Amino acid sequence: MNLIFNHPPTDEMQALDAAHHLHPFTDGEKLAHAGARVITRANGVILTDSDGNELLDAMAGLWCVNIGYGRDELAEAARAQMRQLPYYNTFFHTTHMPAVSLSARLADLAPGDLDHFFFASSGSEANDTNIRLVRHYWAAKGKPEKQVIISRENAYHGSSVGSASLGGMAQMHAQGGLPIPGVAHISEPNWFALGGDLDPDEFGIRCAMELEQKIVEFGEDKVAAFIAEPVQGAGGVIIPPKTYWPEIQRICDRYEILLIADEVICGFGRTGEWFGCQTMGIRPQIMTIAKGVTSGYLPLGGSIVSAEVADVLNGAGEFFHGYTYSGHPVACAVALENLRIIEEERLIEHVRDVAAPYLSEKWAGLAEHPMVGEACSLGLMASLALTPDKAKRAAFDAPKGTVGLRCREASFAGGLVMRHVGDRMVISPPLIITPAEIDVLVERAWAAIDSAYGWAKEEGLI
Repeated sequence: MNLIFNHPPTDEMQALDAAHHLHPFTDGEKLAHAGARVITRANGVILTDSDGNELLDAMAGLWCVNIGYGRDELAEAARAQMRQLPYYNTFFHTTHMPAVSLSARLADLAPGDLDHFFFASSGSEANDTNIRLVRHYWAAKGKPEKQVIISRENAYHGSSVGSASLGGMAQMHAQGGLPIPGVAHISEPNWFALGGDLDPDEFGIRCAMELEQKIVEFGEDKVAAFIAEPVQGAGGVIIPPKTYWPEIQRICDRYEILLIADEVICGFGRTGEWFGCQTMGIRPQIMTIAKGVTSGYLPLGGSIVSAEVADVLNGAGEFFHGYTYSGHPVACAVALENLRIIEEERLIEHVRDVAAPYLSEKWAGLAEHPMVGEACSLGLMASLALTPDKAKRAAFDAPKGTVGLRCREASFAGGLVMRHVGDRMVISPPLIITPAEIDVLVERAWAAIDSAYGWAKEEGLI
């Protein structure tokens, strides 16, 4: 077996990495100069790097390691499936038991009549599928002009050409000629940054009304769908005002627009329900899944569609779309075991009744720091808005993300994986996190903020 347990010195691995590895979302020149952080093992909520340093992973990898690290059950599920059927495709009138069983299990878990599944290997692939799927759906219903998909600024829906177009991140659109035609964006429901003098409830209604305005602008006969995360994750854990989602649902219903809930981050327990749409009380016709479905142990994603959408698609002839790894048997087997653990160990109840209330209480205390203008959480997602002036909700007089990056660096140096999105700090820990571990998380977060605060004062930013 070619398993790497003993490793060369860190500097040798960093040199090899810089020589051959192109990293996602990374300035390669800066990384080569600084050297990559080499993670060698993990257990529970703790990562260990090649120098033996331990870090509390408050990001669950990339929002995905819901059941925590080091679960032998998932490794055994993968091993058993590899020995029986390591791979086969689901093209050409073929299926296999892992895909069948996972489809049936997800049908039990998904809300409403969301009971059909088109599998992919990631959220990016699944959202690419959604673009084609909704347009094919409307064409099959005799409305081929319904092509436009509306999304939100600062949303993240993936990194492929199609899914990055659905996302609303300007930096991504600036590279590669994005977005593709037929995709439009409205404002994000970020009250702290955009709310001005409106109270949150008024702001939520105003943001939602932008969807109606955009539909009228294009014409209802041209708009196919609206896609959004229940809570914007990579955009900074933007929790919309309580007035926002009911108004969005009303608009989608009125104008016969498919509602796509991107549950890649919110799904599988993170909000204290199986899915974020249940937390928000919305009724999507399509959900995007990935990440938590396998807790990141293997790549798997997909689109969950309603019975009505599936009936139309199944009656429209061949859908010329699919992936080599759609419904990969090993990934499906791991997903089934992961879902069993979430259910049998009552991790969603743990989030809802124990971890989320405790995190909410402790995280809110960070708002007492002079550089924190907002500390909010929902389930096991939380964010902090860093500001030089709480009353004005002001931005720093520096390029966006300057202070946030400094805080992130201090966080890692202090043994905590906390991410920055501009000058917002975000966390999304494994669902298994305990109150004692939350205490450590919040203590280290405060220390990181305080370190960045001292630096910002020295730089004249406060």
